[in-house]
Amino acid sequence: MQLPPLFSAWRQALRLGYGTRALRGDISAGLTVGIIAIPLAMALAIAVGVAPQHGLYTVLVAAPLIALTGGSRFNVSGPTAAFVVILLPITQQFGLGGLLLCTMLAGLILITLGLLRAGRLIAFIPYPVTLGFTAGIGIVIATLQIKDLFGLTLSEQPQHYVEQVSLLLRSLPGAHLGDAVVAAICLAVLIVWPRWVPKVPGHLVALTVGALAGLLLESSGLSVATLGERFSYTLDGVTHPGIPPFLPDFAWPWLLPGPDGEPLQLSYELFRQLLAPAFAIAMLGAIESLLCAVVADGMTGSNHEPNGELIGQGLGNLVAPLFGGITATAAIARSATNVRAGAFSPLASMIHAGVVLVAILWLAPLFSYLPMAALAALLVMVAWNMSEAPHVVHVLRIAPRSDVLVLLTCLVLTVLFDMVLAVGVGLLLAAGLFIKRMSELTDTTALSRDQRRLLQDMPAHVATYAIRGPLFFGAAEKALGALRRFNPEVKVVIVDISAVPMLDMTALAALENVLVDYRRLGVTLILSGSNARVRLKLRRAGIHRLQGHLLYVRDLSQAREKALRLLRPEPDAVVG
Repeated sequence: MQLPPLFSAWRQALRLGYGTRALRGDISAGLTVGIIAIPLAMALAIAVGVAPQHGLYTVLVAAPLIALTGGSRFNVSGPTAAFVVILLPITQQFGLGGLLLCTMLAGLILITLGLLRAGRLIAFIPYPVTLGFTAGIGIVIATLQIKDLFGLTLSEQPQHYVEQVSLLLRSLPGAHLGDAVVAAICLAVLIVWPRWVPKVPGHLVALTVGALAGLLLESSGLSVATLGERFSYTLDGVTHPGIPPFLPDFAWPWLLPGPDGEPLQLSYELFRQLLAPAFAIAMLGAIESLLCAVVADGMTGSNHEPNGELIGQGLGNLVAPLFGGITATAAIARSATNVRAGAFSPLASMIHAGVVLVAILWLAPLFSYLPMAALAALLVMVAWNMSEAPHVVHVLRIAPRSDVLVLLTCLVLTVLFDMVLAVGVGLLLAAGLFIKRMSELTDTTALSRDQRRLLQDMPAHVATYAIRGPLFFGAAEKALGALRRFNPEVKVVIVDISAVPMLDMTALAALENVLVDYRRLGVTLILSGSNARVRLKLRRAGIHRLQGHLLYVRDLSQAREKALRLLRPEPDAVVG
């Protein structure tokens, strides 16, 4: 029995030779990505409806565990924007405890997928489906940030997109000027700074400028909502603003607050309700992590182990919730930064978690001064980059209409409903359109000029056909149905199937129906040029050579000889 592909990324790094230069690269990359991850982790935790420290705990626990056990040398894991649209409804319906329990179930599903070696199957998801739902997620994330961008106070938290937009529009008259100014400043820095100083992370500069702008506006009388005002923690009976400056405690998710603030009650019904969102988390986590690994491979010329990566992601999501961590997956932007900063092994991702540890223990009080509008502006830029709007427009302009239909369907369904429905419908639509295109490639046609030359002296009692393309459920009836259309005087039908690469059960059933009709009419079918795979399928289906009814021949020359022999009249019996 083959062992699970654990620690495959580390094994690959050690085989390549780990030296001082690799260590320097890992340290440099880990420090760079760690600095980037701190505000992103807090902002994404807030976006899914939990306190910001849970995003930091995710990086602290899940990232090093995934790096240690996973299958990609360069993936950097943590909270990602793609999960906001899935996790926010879970938090609203089941509370923090339900979110963490759902994440653990998703971890178990990911481990199972890795053990079943399903990593390669993710490659079969069509690109328009992936592009459509990621663009839709970007739109939803940007919409959710409008509340904090303008300092709005919402009377409720609707779950459906149309209701959210309607409520935001009704609440716009209550916008706060201070929050809007901070958001505009941060967005301007986020857009302009990377063009001026690309080596310094723009979002760090934006958050610093935003915090200073917020303090200045507060001193001038304009209120600005900050992280310390929105979130707090209790220590020794005393409430403090911001996030706790200490490590998370171990806690079972079901002992944490549910939607009513009380601990969850474990039950079959709870697991049944969480299973569908857990499966969605696992599927999206698998897709994003493996796509991230592919991107990193393209940047470095390396090769990841997909099943090992799934197992690593599963372990990270199974353990992190026990310490307050939310869903983690590989982040494409952070992984790409990791590569560009000189990473060589998974140690870089582990160092980036160490940077977050330092931030929790020594910098937590400073985070209280971060304006909520600044964090919202950061997520707006994340949503813009994630949506790949210019690329989507380019694809809509050049792609085939069927792919455009799939992309737009996934985008609209993601925005108006949810990602699970969008991916499911997108896959079904893409599969249906693919089947239609493939069926159009399969047909029953006249023989080519060279083939007709071989059969040019055949009598009128012989009909000839050529089938081109795969005979599967989408094309079999049409292709084989044409074999029934011939002159009633025909006694032999020659069919060239040398260009048929495969056939399925539907084709076998349709061929059997053709043979039943031919026996009734006294017609012999000669199949010419079948490949080994097709002959094996026919034999297994019980469609054997039957003298006078069904013959197999190597080529059309042999088919010609067989047909003439069948049409030759038998000599009269000698009467004694």
